[in-house]
Amino acid sequence: MQCALYDAGRCRSCQWIEQPVSAQLEAKMADLKALLAGLPVSEWRLPVSGPAQGFRNKAKMVVSGSVERPLLGMLHRDGTPEDLCGCPLYPASFIPVFAALKPFIARAGLTPYNVARRRGELKYLLLTESQHDKKMMLRFVLRSQSKLAQLRAALPWLQAQLPQLAVISVNIQPVHMAIMEGETEIFLTEQQALAESFNGVPLWIRPQSFFQTNPAVASQLYATAREWVRALPVSHMWDLFCGVGGFGLHCATPDMKLTGIEIAPEAIACAKQSAAELGLTNLHFQALDSTRFATAQDDAPQLVLVNPPRRGIGSELCDYLSRMAPPYIVYSSCNARTMAADLRALSGYRIERVQLFDMFPHTAHYEVLTLLVRQ
Repeated sequence: MQCALYDAGRCRSCQWIEQPVSAQLEAKMADLKALLAGLPVSEWRLPVSGPAQGFRNKAKMVVSGSVERPLLGMLHRDGTPEDLCGCPLYPASFIPVFAALKPFIARAGLTPYNVARRRGELKYLLLTESQHDKKMMLRFVLRSQSKLAQLRAALPWLQAQLPQLAVISVNIQPVHMAIMEGETEIFLTEQQALAESFNGVPLWIRPQSFFQTNPAVASQLYATAREWVRALPVSHMWDLFCGVGGFGLHCATPDMKLTGIEIAPEAIACAKQSAAELGLTNLHFQALDSTRFATAQDDAPQLVLVNPPRRGIGSELCDYLSRMAPPYIVYSSCNARTMAADLRALSGYRIERVQLFDMFPHTAHYEVLTLLVRQ
């Protein structure tokens, strides 16, 4: 992938961009095998990759500059801004959106937030695109509600320019910290969730629910989990740290009982909506802490699927699973280092299968799917 921003030394986020994708995959596989050294693996599946550019479905843009000439991108460590509208990781469909948003910021009088001076209102623009119908969700992250009336008044112009904006909202993030969003979400459109679909499974994206940023690879990850789970004699499973329910919704059958647990209520609302559309009545999604839910149960199902954040599942959940001994565990990880530590803490299991998913090309990061079988 060629990137003018990288070549000019203006952005170094894609640290591996000079390596061919094949070399990147080899390095990631070597890293994964080193992390799992000493843990016998019955089957190493070939890594899965997707497009090398234009693959992101999401842009998280820091807004800087002036109200007349805003910059959308990031801040360097010294505080200088960098406009990333030309980043080749974004699809071509983002270009007209960025182009329309810049004059809109002036129309609405949304003064970019100045970190050094602690002044201004507009902190971030968060854009998400559905691969299902190419509709988009746009979120304005503001310091306060003081510019909300002005934004509402100017919004019809933006909607006329960008009819693909199905969901528009304002998030209020009042604190002077590098936190992307606050708790308050104010919708400016009647529609409050973006429709998505992977492998024929309907999914929904709400403003404060996590969703994968590489849909081409994520859809293959979910499809692989479905293939693995449906080949097992399982009629009852848990989907812990389930997010919007992507794994559970793919793996479930009409006869399977499934409980999905996620701490974010917005994500659980998405999962419930998808389950209803699929007509799956044995799926139960709850907004709870996954570890607290599991460790409060007297028994475990035949299969536990975990998809934790970067910190991993931790010792408490590892100890519980080791004691309860479900026949199968499927572990999806975005941090192989913490996954490897968790696998070593899980006693009584062998690694049946491992597969790497290159969700983050041109960086050292990757996702892993692992099937564990009780010995």
